Amino acid sequence: MSDKIKVGITHGDINGVGYEIILKVLEDARLLELCTPVVYGSAKIAAGYRKALGLQNVNFVQIQSAAEARDDANNIINVVPEDMRAEPGVSSAEAGKAALAALDRAVADLRAGDIDVLVTAPINKANIQSETFHFPGHTEYLEAAAGEASRGRSLMILCNDTLRVALVTTHLPLTRIPEAITKEAILSKLEIFNRSLQRDFGIHAPRIAVLSLNPHAGDSGLLGTEEQEIIIPAVNEARDRRILAFGPYAADGFFGAGRFVKFDGILAMYHDQGLAPFKALAMDSGINFTAGLPFIRTSPDHGTGYDIAGSGEASPESMREAIYAAIDICRNRRRDEEAFRSPLRKQYHDKGSDNVVLDLTGE
Repeated sequence: MSDKIKVGITHGDINGVGYEIILKVLEDARLLELCTPVVYGSAKIAAGYRKALGLQNVNFVQIQSAAEARDDANNIINVVPEDMRAEPGVSSAEAGKAALAALDRAVADLRAGDIDVLVTAPINKANIQSETFHFPGHTEYLEAAAGEASRGRSLMILCNDTLRVALVTTHLPLTRIPEAITKEAILSKLEIFNRSLQRDFGIHAPRIAVLSLNPHAGDSGLLGTEEQEIIIPAVNEARDRRILAFGPYAADGFFGAGRFVKFDGILAMYHDQGLAPFKALAMDSGINFTAGLPFIRTSPDHGTGYDIAGSGEASPESMREAIYAAIDICRNRRRDEEAFRSPLRKQYHDKGSDNVVLDLTGE
């Protein structure tokens, strides 16, 4: 039995740049030394893009299930009807159905243990909506797929080798953000973030910067009271729980002055507050990771790219980094599980007034 990590890759929106970036990554045969790719999509559509883009060095072995995947080849599982056609640059209901079919099949295999990690190509959040997909994005869908025990436990982290930005709120309209910023929400995300930095990224005692909600961190209440009433108490309680949290910091000065380099992670209050500076700084190296779930999922940090779909202009770098990150996180989790599989128990002297606790855990 091979110990290579089996990477499931969903094709995303078939009319976007998904197939182009997947094919460009798989064109480098050295990837097979690191993992076993299993693409969930359409061999016919893949062949069409391969021909149109001139990527003739990419070949697939068609398989019926992930359990049949060959370690020495790029594997593909057909999940859409044979007669489905791609229309580059067009948002359509058919493309949404194809994206959901790949996602459903891949997540089922992920939960069953037939693949080790999942990497998702970009979807269109509008055309994928259906009776079974009523989520604002991948993150919320995956949290629901993980089961009741994972409800509220997902955390969106945008990261590259040096920068990791997590979000308290994700796909919410700006008008709903203030009501979602609570002490409990911030504490919950800090705990998930702290554990992920330890378990998934191998950082022993991570330092986390917490951003403010209002300009100038509220300016002592002049521009808002959320910092004084919610964020600062949450940071203080997190530190009481032995989480190295600091802040809140005004986002503009924090990124503008380069203070982010002093921290292992940054917790932003809302989507654009964290993602706008991240994407400006990370360029093509950034990826999206869904932390806090029992399985591993990463994706490129860009969208469907309808405006350049089928043109050959799409950069594969973020998709390549997403695959590398999924492999690294999988290895880190395995090391973490091995290290804490049989921890030493604390030993107690039960009798006498001079009870002594011998802590053998090293904490």
